[in-house]
Amino acid sequence: MNSLSPQGYYAESAGAARPFPRLSGAAAADVCVIGGGYTGLSAALHLAEAGARVVLLESETIGYGASGRNGGQIHTGLRKEQAELERWLGASHARDLWNLTEESKALMRALIAKYAIDCAFKSGLAIAAHDAAALHALTEDTDHLARHYGYDARMMDAGETAEKLGTDIYPGARLDMGGGHLHPLAFARGLAVAADAAGAVIWEHSPARNIEAGGNRISIACSGGSVTADKVLLACDAFTGAIAPKLDPYIAHVESFIAATMPLPPHLAEQILPSDAAVADTRHVLDYYRKSRDGRLLFAGRESYFFLPRDIAELVRPRMLRVFPALKDIHIEYAWSGTVGITRTRMPHFGQLSERVFFAHGYSGQGVALATLGGKLLAEAALGKRERFDVFARVPARKFFGGRLLKKPIVAAALFAFKIADAI
Repeated sequence: MNSLSPQGYYAESAGAARPFPRLSGAAAADVCVIGGGYTGLSAALHLAEAGARVVLLESETIGYGASGRNGGQIHTGLRKEQAELERWLGASHARDLWNLTEESKALMRALIAKYAIDCAFKSGLAIAAHDAAALHALTEDTDHLARHYGYDARMMDAGETAEKLGTDIYPGARLDMGGGHLHPLAFARGLAVAADAAGAVIWEHSPARNIEAGGNRISIACSGGSVTADKVLLACDAFTGAIAPKLDPYIAHVESFIAATMPLPPHLAEQILPSDAAVADTRHVLDYYRKSRDGRLLFAGRESYFFLPRDIAELVRPRMLRVFPALKDIHIEYAWSGTVGITRTRMPHFGQLSERVFFAHGYSGQGVALATLGGKLLAEAALGKRERFDVFARVPARKFFGGRLLKKPIVAAALFAFKIADAI
């Protein structure tokens, strides 16, 4: 079945959400954050903890977008390998980025512990090579991280990979205990509760319609009211272009699809992912999956730019059965989609639209930890401490081809080409 909730299984399993009111009338703040996902919530939390008057505007509910629908995986590094970043940006800049990505995982763990966020966090992520060439590249990358960054992850051969993951389709995998997985919607809601307790004002069902600068203040027009602030932080990820058209050429989106099975019977629960690590393979249009706290398999596969299928479960099922044929008689109880913001470089895009308007978006599928850090860096920049924010802002951004009319078909064609390449 396709879940009636946009967050699918996550909404059903997270329990009742704490509601926040709508904005009504005029309000003022030092900083206005637009977006109630990880980036915005982390920014609001860190600003409030620093003593700033901060308000957060969310057009729907906390975690309504990708922050409440994603695969819940915590990755190491960025979508580009460190060796490639060194060649592109230089060794020093690449190392600064690495240090921040490592901090992103530590920050996420620290926030979960500090605020007792019950989000089923577990350590362990396996990157599974989908063929021999991918295995060679993955091995080289793992060796590079060990030699040059002292990072402790290890390669597994085909036998150990099958033992840890419960499938024999991969020639090998990297086991990264620095990565992991969690319940993404529960994490987002936990950040919201923490930000509220720290003094941030959160308004749900309060979409920002327009941003207008005037003198030393910025006015944000919303449904139901308005906010004036010294600084504005855009944390809308895939939907940034709707409020900031100048950024639209730099951000695209794809729909990712996730299915959740019924709780696995004991014999399959022992067979499927006995290591309890999350898994992502090395395809361009990848499979990624993990087990939930209550013993379901959460499996994501396939992407689309143009359409939402009528039956997401049947779209995902063939990919799931290719990995785990033993699940052929297991019912899929939930299936949902989420919009992922991507950039042309697959690197996060940080920067400023003006002296008082900052943005961060485009985590390209690795936003659980990175977006949490992104919010902290936005908060630092709003408070006048730009050094760490600028590590990401200095990464060159590239526009998608085609402009407003042709960007969609060009990105869709690129996705199709990647699917063909994955199949070869």
